[in-house]
Amino acid sequence: MIRFFFLAALFLSSLFSDEIHEFSGKHFLGSYLACDADAIGDVEALITAMDQAVEASGATILNKVHHVFPPNGVTLVYLLSESHASIHTYPEYGCCFVDLFTCGTNCSSERFDKALRSYLQPQKINARLFIRHDSVEEETIIE
Repeated sequence: MIRFFFLAALFLSSLFSDEIHEFSGKHFLGSYLACDADAIGDVEALITAMDQAVEASGATILNKVHHVFPPNGVTLVYLLSESHASIHTYPEYGCCFVDLFTCGTNCSSERFDKALRSYLQPQKINARLFIRHDSVEEETIIE
């Protein structure tokens, strides 16, 4: 019963909060090419590296789900309090696609990118950062 009243108080306080959430976000999109074969093919280590990258960004993980495409391709998607993150690997090509979309300005796509690069060791990267609000601005990171 105490828990119910606590949750009700939290809900009601959020209704009357003066906090205004800004309509803006950052969307990092990357293609990592010629990745380390052992790193991209190790599903469990890749999940750990992705966990660390999302945490390094400052985002809050609410849930995550993954699917393995035999023998060792993986799609991993994170539901974040701030939005979402994902990775789709193609170990047979040594490549993967990654993205991180976060609302607001508190999270760092740079730290996310740095952590994944450190683990995957791609030889070539094509990455872009889109600043999203009532319009979209594009910044090329690396081609």
